[in-house]
Amino acid sequence: VDIPRTGRGDAATTTWIFRGYLARPETDDYRSEAMEILGRALRASGRPKEALPVFEANVALTRWPRAEDSILRTQTNVACCLGDLGRRDEALVLERDIYARTIIAGMNVSLTLQHLELWEQSKPLLRDQLLPAARQSLWDPIHHLTLSLSNGLATALAASPEGTRDDRLQAESIAQDVLSRRRRVFGPAHPDTV
Repeated sequence: VDIPRTGRGDAATTTWIFRGYLARPETDDYRSEAMEILGRALRASGRPKEALPVFEANVALTRWPRAEDSILRTQTNVACCLGDLGRRDEALVLERDIYARTIIAGMNVSLTLQHLELWEQSKPLLRDQLLPAARQSLWDPIHHLTLSLSNGLATALAASPEGTRDDRLQAESIAQDVLSRRRRVFGPAHPDTV
């Protein structure tokens, strides 16, 4: 099969692939996957306004009995598009709903709280809920999501205007630990270690 390549983002390629699935029933798994890929390609190409209705349509299609992870993934993509479009309050409502079921979505909630400068809500979410949940999961201390959660806590501690001197010292300690672990895992030239 010859797939037309257009370069950056390959949104045109993804659109071409999606057209192959349009004739399938709405509840077909492959059609849903094609819509997911199309939405991600549009968002990755800097076109969240176009990606949002694709993801919203896919959420509507995944309401029938399907794997929970497919529904969560699509809802998370809707929330990310809303955030990209500056609609962070709407994203936060959706992310909180999704968070009830996943740690990764919880990380998205904490990031949105930080974008909204709601530091005092972000700190306990990270410190008391997400990091302990990550530690109890199969993730080890050097897993990239565990490192991201720790880094998010350091950011919330350091940036909070209500933060104490102890908060800032703890933030510095956490940030140094995260940087050290990232250097061990990813190497000194990785963008997250510079």
